Amino acid sequence: MLSGRRLDLLDPSPLDVEIEDIAHGLARVARWNGQTHGPHVFSVAQHSLLVEALAGAITPDLPAEARVVVLLHDAPEYVIGDIISPFKAVLGDGYKGIENRLLAAIHLRFGLPAATPHPLAALAKTADKAAAYLEATHLAGFADAEAARFFGRPTVMSPAIAALLEPWTAGEAQQRFLDRFRALDAARDGADALAP
Repeated sequence: MLSGRRLDLLDPSPLDVEIEDIAHGLARVARWNGQTHGPHVFSVAQHSLLVEALAGAITPDLPAEARVVVLLHDAPEYVIGDIISPFKAVLGDGYKGIENRLLAAIHLRFGLPAATPHPLAALAKTADKAAAYLEATHLAGFADAEAARFFGRPTVMSPAIAALLEPWTAGEAQQRFLDRFRALDAARDGADALAP
């Protein structure tokens, strides 16, 4: 990693995880394999911010600690990249195991439970699918009906969420991701507040 950390993919240690490395990597990983409109790729860092905003819109009283978990839902991709879901299915359990171990190490590094509690995981998945629909229709050339068939239609939308669909430069995505992580991390009260 640029921080100088060496991360073992098969046995990742929380001690080798740095938020700056995560933000840097995610800001340079393209969603939709880069097949999006605009002068910049739509990065996983920007997608993560969109998913966190959608989760907050779905559950307005979502605690800061839960928002951190949602923001980090794709954090392993800073190391392993963003692989489209059909290809993940082909790769099978080996890929999923690596992804889960990385996510557990990331969670532990930031004082979160290794495994995401089921209700919060379900909320993150709902927000992730809503983000996929919005990205598909606004950026990746999907027709509304096609995107709805794959992802369902989101139940929430606002000007603030729509503003997150304009692709940023890698540097801007990195900084915004870091700023949001730091704001949420500072707002955590240390209580067990992961329930959505």
